[in-house]
Amino acid sequence: MPRFQRPTGTLDILPEEQSYWEHVRAHAIRLARRAGFERIDVPVFEATDLFARGIGAATDVVEKEMYTFNDKGGNSLTLRPEFTAGVVRAYIEHGMHVRPQPVKLYSIGPVFRYDRPQAGRYRQFHQLNLEILGTQDPAADLEIMLLVWDLYAGLGFRGLSFQLNSTGCPRCRPAYVELLKSYYHRHVDQICDDCRRRLETNPLRVLDCKAAQCQPVIEAAPPIGDHLCDECADHFAQLREYLDLLGKPYTLNHRLVRGLDYYTKTVFEVWAAGIGAQAAVCGGGRYDGLAEILGGPSTPAVGVAAGLERIILGMKAQEVGVPPLPPPPVFLAHLGPEARQEAARLADGLRRAGIGAWLAFGERGLKSQLREANKRGASYVVLIGEDELAQGVAAVRDMRTGEQTEVGLAELVGWLQERTGR
Repeated sequence: MPRFQRPTGTLDILPEEQSYWEHVRAHAIRLARRAGFERIDVPVFEATDLFARGIGAATDVVEKEMYTFNDKGGNSLTLRPEFTAGVVRAYIEHGMHVRPQPVKLYSIGPVFRYDRPQAGRYRQFHQLNLEILGTQDPAADLEIMLLVWDLYAGLGFRGLSFQLNSTGCPRCRPAYVELLKSYYHRHVDQICDDCRRRLETNPLRVLDCKAAQCQPVIEAAPPIGDHLCDECADHFAQLREYLDLLGKPYTLNHRLVRGLDYYTKTVFEVWAAGIGAQAAVCGGGRYDGLAEILGGPSTPAVGVAAGLERIILGMKAQEVGVPPLPPPPVFLAHLGPEARQEAARLADGLRRAGIGAWLAFGERGLKSQLREANKRGASYVVLIGEDELAQGVAAVRDMRTGEQTEVGLAELVGWLQERTGR
């Protein structure tokens, strides 16, 4: 028989890793709720055209990275490669534009991209997504940026800063794109094949190229910040004033464009020191035209996505520990068939009262059960044998002190509630 292994680019999150995952999720959800964000869960798969239209048909995500299939009805579906298109689809479909604006939404869950696996980058990975829909105010951009700043700072990341740019809007971007193409055509012999292709299909993406031969051309390219319309320039200036007011460090980066076509105006990344070669830990920006592209009303919006795997790897790189998940505090040991029945009844009663309980399985001696209780980190062992049953009591051993106490079976749940704080 073949020995099955997890698919390439996926990750088994083992029990010993779950303390990191629960800590990060709880921290993220707490921050989102504190700022008034409501949770939305959208399907893991959507119509393929939703992503082709929303993300951009010429993007790497749509061209190379999507998991697309036909269902039995002949419909083309795609496992979500990101959250935003699906969230905006739900916003339109459910008429959320009639709610008080803006609407603040968060999502957390798996996304899928057929990418080259490497540390922190998988084909199935998990994202926290934050969206504010229904306002043009630069303060919304600021709020999204501050939330992810607090996400990373609260998890122990050091040396945080923003990389910041504006990619303009449909009024000012086309003229800049023509200027950029004209500049690149004068240097077409110096750039890589990917940039030659992108120059015709998705020109802004040439600024994000990582090929060494393209770096001098990128550095000398005309910055888009010098070619913004008044509205975009004012929006960008107000955002920078907010960041200056709050003392948040940022670097203007004219080559920062992000990889999805729906971005307008603000784009940003959070960078952290000391986590390896990839300093960027998350990114986002404004996407004012996406709702209209998807057939909805004009809806300005801004959002960010943060990968949970990258967060956890970064925490480990910076040697940030998390508290372990507490084991059930009570271990129920038993000797004899009637005692085993009583132990099962007690386990049910303790759990109903909010006390974690581990019921010993099988028929083993007391020493074996005590060794198991110690390995599982139990604070109390409740021992029931024939003598205890006859007297209507249980012997309770405090595993931290070794002290043993007899407690009536009728009072046991309350006795343990007092001592475990449940």
